[in-house]
Amino acid sequence: MTRKKTLRTGFTTGSAAAAGAKAATLVLGGHAIPSDVDIPLPDGERMHVPIQGCRSGENGIKCTVIKDGGDDPDATHLAGITAAVETGPGERNKGEIDICGGSGVGLVTRPGLPVPVGQAAINPAPREQIRRAVNEALLITGLSGPLQVTISVADGEKIAGRTFNPRLGITGGISILGTRGTVRPYSHQAYRDTITACLDAATAQNISRVALCTGGRSERFLRSMHPELPEAACILVADFLSFSLQEASRRNFARISYACFFGKLVKAALGYPYTHAKKCSIDFTALSSWCQKAGLEQIRSQEIKACNTARQTLDIIRTDPDPQPVIRAVAARALATIQGFVGRTRGIDLVVFDDQGELVIEL
Repeated sequence: MTRKKTLRTGFTTGSAAAAGAKAATLVLGGHAIPSDVDIPLPDGERMHVPIQGCRSGENGIKCTVIKDGGDDPDATHLAGITAAVETGPGERNKGEIDICGGSGVGLVTRPGLPVPVGQAAINPAPREQIRRAVNEALLITGLSGPLQVTISVADGEKIAGRTFNPRLGITGGISILGTRGTVRPYSHQAYRDTITACLDAATAQNISRVALCTGGRSERFLRSMHPELPEAACILVADFLSFSLQEASRRNFARISYACFFGKLVKAALGYPYTHAKKCSIDFTALSSWCQKAGLEQIRSQEIKACNTARQTLDIIRTDPDPQPVIRAVAARALATIQGFVGRTRGIDLVVFDDQGELVIEL
């Protein structure tokens, strides 16, 4: 029997930046250059990340990490990510840690992203991860700050050309990302096998309602709203919309819920069976037309045509005095698609959240 290869887990650009920042802070505090550092991950776990090298900068220390995507390499795999740590101006708060982007880190120029326009494209989760890692080093060394941490990426602007950043209005480099901190190997067959195994486990536990969640956040938001749902009832399906629905329907669950964010909802409304960004994109012209037909003012509908993200379109829709009919119209299209994937209308429902976990619609 051939043994299946164990796929290797990597780490995100956010974890690389956090590791470099912690190492640089340690060296700034008088410690020897470490070969690796132990960093906190956004999900509460920890990870050891190797340090490529450290050197003295103009006013501080720079440490570099080579980003490792594991067995799921992406555009940033093997990128050199450097954190420069230096003491900040004395008039600032003693414990303040200022995190900014340097060369190769993109600048946000359009709304609709988790980072405000005009700021470096370092997302909230990795930004907090960097801050926690630096604080750990401060405790170890006895330094007190204030500190400035500047993240840069070698050839970041060139790498960004192989990502969606230019389309999203992020210029000059890549984004520092990672809501989990690790990069799990993304084998389609392995993921499908995991989905079916979880559905089988739910069947074995006599669970009558399963929730197909796009990820950990949608699961968390759904279970906070419906605490009666057991963990085994929540199946993480990522982008495998049609596959997971069909597999759940085959097992005859009395109720199947699809929990997602607005972007996945729109992709379902567009009829996509698989929702990964590399395989499908949002047709903002079609979305604009739907919204206008549902009663959204023409000026707002025209704004949607020029959007870059589904999050941005939701913000526009919500500026309407009565946004629910418009949201309901889009959701109804998505629900019709989902029901079409499984050939049934009874017992199939949708739960949609925004990025803050607020319920957008339950249908």
